[in-house]
Amino acid sequence: MISMAGGKEDWDLKMELLPVYFPEWNEREKEEYKRQTAEMEALYGNETEILPPVSIGELNGKSCDMVVFFKLTGSVFRYRDVLERVKAPVLVLTSEFGTVEMWDWEIVAWMREEMGLCVFAPYSVEMARAILRAADSRRSLRHTRFLMLQDDPGEGMQAYIFKRFYWWEKDCVRSIEEAFGVKILYRSWKEVNERARRISDERATALWKEREEPAEGLEMPAILKAVKLYIALKETVDELGNIGGIGSNCLNESFHSDTTPCLAWNWIFEYDKIIWACEGDLVSLLSEYIFWHSLHRGLMMTNIYPFLMGMAALKHEKISAFPDIDDPQNHALGVHCGYFGFVPRCFCESWVLKPKVLEIVGENAVAVDCRMSPGPITMAKLHSDMKTLTIIEAEIEDYVQYPGSDCRNGALIGYSNRKGHQVMEELSSHHAILIQGNVTPYLLEVAKVYGFSVKVI
Repeated sequence: MISMAGGKEDWDLKMELLPVYFPEWNEREKEEYKRQTAEMEALYGNETEILPPVSIGELNGKSCDMVVFFKLTGSVFRYRDVLERVKAPVLVLTSEFGTVEMWDWEIVAWMREEMGLCVFAPYSVEMARAILRAADSRRSLRHTRFLMLQDDPGEGMQAYIFKRFYWWEKDCVRSIEEAFGVKILYRSWKEVNERARRISDERATALWKEREEPAEGLEMPAILKAVKLYIALKETVDELGNIGGIGSNCLNESFHSDTTPCLAWNWIFEYDKIIWACEGDLVSLLSEYIFWHSLHRGLMMTNIYPFLMGMAALKHEKISAFPDIDDPQNHALGVHCGYFGFVPRCFCESWVLKPKVLEIVGENAVAVDCRMSPGPITMAKLHSDMKTLTIIEAEIEDYVQYPGSDCRNGALIGYSNRKGHQVMEELSSHHAILIQGNVTPYLLEVAKVYGFSVKVI
C-alpha cells in the first residue's frame, strides 16, 4: 500500500516524488522516459526530491508523498490491481513543458473515475508548482507551530464586537490542531509589550536606521515604540522556535501596548518569513499560511463591507454613504484599521507608515496606508468547519478616501461575477483574505490537495 509519507525524523526534507515506469516499454519508450525524467528534475528538482524510479509492479510497500508519472502509455490499463491499492496522490507531468500531455486526458479520467485515485494533471508550470507547494505545506503544517499573543480576549476594547468571534474559542483551536496537525501556542500580549519597553532607544534606533521604512507624520518616539515591539516579538519567536505564524489581540487588548504591531508584521514577514494575523484571527492565519505557501502570491486580510449592508457597515467606519457608483449591490469596501488594511510592503505599489486612526489604540500607535495594484484579486478563506473554502472572484477597481473617518483610504472592490446577493449568503466572516490575481484554478488544486470542498462565486 502506498501512503503519504509521515513521521520523518528530519521534517525539513523536501517532499518526495516517486516516479513510475512500465517494464514492457520498448527501447524507444525507455529513452523517452529517461529524457523526460531529466527534464522534470531540472524543472522541479529544487522544490522536491525525486526518488529513484520503480516499476509499476513494485509500487506496493513504497513510501512517498506523491506518485508521479513522467510518461504514460496504454500499458497503464493493465495494472488495475496495482493502482487500486495506491493511496498517495498521483501527479502527471508527461509533457516536455512540465505539464500533462493532452493525449493523457483519457488515462487521467480513467484513473480518477475507475480507480478512484486523486490525480493532478497540471496544464501550466505555475499550477504544477502550486500543487507541489500545497502538498509540502500540508506536510509541514504537522511540524509547525502558531504563536498567539493574548491575555483575556473579548473582555477589553469594543467587547460588544470581539466577544462574538469564533477564533477565541477552544473548539476553534481544537478543530485546527486536529485537522492540520499544527500546534497553537499562547503567550501573554501584556508580557511581550513589557519586554518591548525594556529595550533601549539606542538598540531600536540602530535597527530603524538599518531597515528604515517610508513614514509620514510620526515622531521618532512613536517609530521607536513600533521597532521595540518587533524586537520583543522576534526574541519571543526565537526562544520558542519553529514558529510559522504569529498573531496578537492587538485591538481588543490595545491597553497592554504602547503601539500596534503593523511595522512588526511587515518585518516578521519580509525578514523572518513568518505569516502574520491581525486581531489574533486564527482562521485567517491558517488561511494565509496555506495560500502563501502554496501560491507565493501577494495577499492580505481586511474587513469586507458590502454595499448591501447599508448603514450597518457605514456606521462602523464613520462614513455617511458608500461611493456613488453603478451596480452598488455588486461592490464592497475593503477597510481595516483606518486604511486598506495591513499588507507587507513587498506586495504594494505604495506603502507608508502613518499615525493611528482608530480611537481604541494608544496615542503612539501606528498604521499602514498602502495600496495593492488595482486589478483582479481572489477573495478566499476557510470556513469554521476547516473543510470548506469559499472563493470569490473580484477586482480592486479604485481607492476611495473619507477624511476624518475610519476609512481614510479604502479599496473599492467589485465582484467579477456580479453575484452580490450570493456573496452575502456565502461569506464566512467579516475578515477576508485578498490574493493578487485571479488564482481560482490554482486554489481549486490546493483545495484538492487538502481535501477541502469549494464554493466558487
